[in-house]
Amino acid sequence: MTGIRHLAAAAAAATLALAPAARADCVICANSIVMNEDLATCFLDKYGDPQAVAGDTVAVDLTRCEKSRSIVLALPEPKAAIEEPDTKFLLSRGQVECLRDKLQSDEIDLDPSARIDLGTC
Repeated sequence: MTGIRHLAAAAAAATLALAPAARADCVICANSIVMNEDLATCFLDKYGDPQAVAGDTVAVDLTRCEKSRSIVLALPEPKAAIEEPDTKFLLSRGQVECLRDKLQSDEIDLDPSARIDLGTC
């Protein structure tokens, strides 16, 4: 019995030691997302204030505030297919701040949509 207790105690200690590292690197968070202008505005409305972001991992849900998910083209589609925007995804707190900064800058053209790399955040 004492062997099992020592093993359980060692496992618990190892889990606690690894917990901060696991929170710092979110393995289930999105590496990139596709966003359009409407979703970007909605994201900034919901997550623009740093105080609105609670926790280390944020479940972003933009389905209720979406106005135009896809685009109906009168002409044949261009050679490059338009990617559908992402409306639900997980981000770390740092990625939320990074995405907010990218959306507020003029470096991204969101018409009709753009893939935003979050791997560098």
